[in-house]
Amino acid sequence: MASKEAMKLAEEAGVDLILIAPTAKPPVCKIMDFGKYRYELARREKEAKKKQKTIEIKEVRLSPNIDTNDLNTKINMAKKFLTKGDKVKVTLRFRGRELAHVNTSKAILDEFAEALSDVATVDKPAKFEGRSMIMFLAGKR
Repeated sequence: MASKEAMKLAEEAGVDLILIAPTAKPPVCKIMDFGKYRYELARREKEAKKKQKTIEIKEVRLSPNIDTNDLNTKINMAKKFLTKGDKVKVTLRFRGRELAHVNTSKAILDEFAEALSDVATVDKPAKFEGRSMIMFLAGKR
């Protein structure tokens, strides 16, 4: 119907004429209370936000001279994070003279990724940043 007729109907009913889809041909309008319309939109957005899962990044810190049992403990902790749906940031921190053995320490991160290969994939491979080597793991879908 014509926009003037729709405005007249809305005024008679004592409510607002709300433009729902302005890009449609012809534009779609509704005759209803504007406050109620805004409330329903906010409620729908809140419901959608409640249903979505946020992915957190959990961090696991290692050192170059870590023992096998300690490494297994860290692997189990990372596995727990990955099964919950989070991403894992594995940080291998170097202190003092440990920086001289960076090339042998990369094997620790490779072993870590290999141990978690059944539940995780390497999101970002090991990269050296400052005094630490960082690798990101994401759960398999």
